[in-house]
Formats: sequence, C-alpha cells, structure tokens
Amino acid sequence: MDGILETLRSIGADFVQNTGLAIVRTVAFLVLGLIVIKIVQTIVRGASLRSRRLDNAAATFVISIVTVVLYIALVIVLVTSLGFSTAGIIAAFSAVALAVALALKDSLGSLANGVIIIFTKPFKKGDYVKIGQYDGLVQDIRLFNTKILTYSNEEIIIPNSEILSSEMVNYSSMPLRRIVVDVPVPYGCNAAEIKEILLDCARSLPYTVNSPAPAAILLEYGDSALKFSVRIWTTFENYWDALYGLNEVVYTTLLERGISIPVNRMDVRVLPAAGNAAPASAGMAAGSRADVAPAGSKQADRPEEDPR
Repeated sequence: MDGILETLRSIGADFVQNTGLAIVRTVAFLVLGLIVIKIVQTIVRGASLRSRRLDNAAATFVISIVTVVLYIALVIVLVTSLGFSTAGIIAAFSAVALAVALALKDSLGSLANGVIIIFTKPFKKGDYVKIGQYDGLVQDIRLFNTKILTYSNEEIIIPNSEILSSEMVNYSSMPLRRIVVDVPVPYGCNAAEIKEILLDCARSLPYTVNSPAPAAILLEYGDSALKFSVRIWTTFENYWDALYGLNEVVYTTLLERGISIPVNRMDVRVLPAAGNAAPASAGMAAGSRADVAPAGSKQADRPEEDPR
C-alpha cells in the first residue's frame, strides 16, 4: 500500500513539476496573448482609419492581416509551451496551404487583384466607373470582387481578376467633365450667327461652369449640312442634366429662330420589271426617255438609258 501511494505521489509531483507547469504556463501565455492581440488591433485600427492614404477597405484589410498573423504566432507559442515540436506542425500547415492554393488558384488570383485595387485605388466607393461592358456606381470593394450599382438599380458583381485585365474608365476621377454636342444646320446660314446662338444656349444652362469657358466652332462641311459643335464644361454631379438640357435648349432655340435641322432624305422609285414595261405614253408621262432605232442598226445594240 505504501508503494502505491509513493508511486502516485511521484506521478503527482512529476505532473506538477512538468505537465502541470506547462499547462499553467500555456494558459498564462493564452491570456497574455489575447490581451496583446486586442491592444495591437486597437492601435492598428486607429492608425489605419486616421491615415489619409488608406480608405476603409484598405484599413479593414490591414487589420485583418495583422489579426491573422498575431493569432498564428499565438498558436505557435502555445504549442511550443506545451512541449510539442513545431516543425511537424509547420510542415503539415505548409502542405495544406499548398493544396488549398492549387485548388483555389482563381480565387487567390482575385484576392491578389483585390489587394492591388485596394492599395493602388484606381477607383473608390461612390465613383462612377465603366468596367468592360458594365457601368455604374461603385458600391463596395471586396477582396475577391467589386460590386457596382447601375442607374437601372441593378447590382453587378465583378471578380477583381477581370477588373485589372479589362479596360476601365473612371468618370469620377476629375471634378469637371466636358460635354460636346454636334449640331447640323443648312447651308447658307450665317456661321457667326449660329455660333452666337449656340454660345447663348450654353451660357443659359445653370450647370455650365465659366472656366473653362463654353465654345462653339464650325466643325466640318457635311454632305447636306454644315456641322457645328458646341462644347461646355460641367461638374461630374451635373453631367447628365447638363447633357440633356443642352440638347433640348439648342433644338428649341434653333426652332424659334426659324433654323431647321436638316435631315437626310431618300427618294425611292420603283422601276418596271424586264418584260413588263409600261406603255410608251406612261413612260413619257413619268418623265423617262427612250431611244428608238431601226432594226439592224448599230444604235439598236446600245443598252437602254436609265429611265430615272
């Protein structure tokens, strides 16, 4: 009986001196590590949100990366504190990471492109952009995709891998945008008068800015009309109102001044099919001409003239 008690006492002393101490040390490291992670998260979050170089998406990404790294470091410290070798764990983690990377290579490509978009910032939330065949307002920039909202109130999710590989236009990057409206007028109109009318139309819009000033030019000589061009600058927010307003005021003003906008016309005449020619009198009434030559003469071999 005494031997059994001595054995238990020896096991208990060994547990307290080795395993128990390791457990207590590990718990202490766990508590201390969680406190350190919370403190670092608070510091990083405050610094990221106050930084002018980082927007909300970039700040969130930085905080997430720092948090993941801290938790991985805490796990390694806890495993080492328990007396286990970290070499095998790191090797297993590397193998799993490699398998996941191969299986999710497309998603990881979008993730990498998302990081590039967040930090290079070709556009930001609220910008009006055109990406490929889609255009709309940027609603959210995520690590794997970007969400835009069209003016038809449609949400479009575009993978970040497609954004950097396609043509992109950011209409909100500059404070002013130029509007160009081409106006055809009939030949014979006074060019100086037309330009003054167009400038008055441009200045009458409340969305037109004074600098750069509006301009009106004679653009080219068309086949059936002179083509003038009126150009104004407006703020990005008023672009569509200014464009539609300029179209309307130009048309209304020209109509009030008695200047018609020429349109292309097409006259279509139906010719009789071969073998079903109309009588000669009907042809003469329609204004057509026919040459009649004696049989056998050289003139009889000449093709008929176009009755038009």
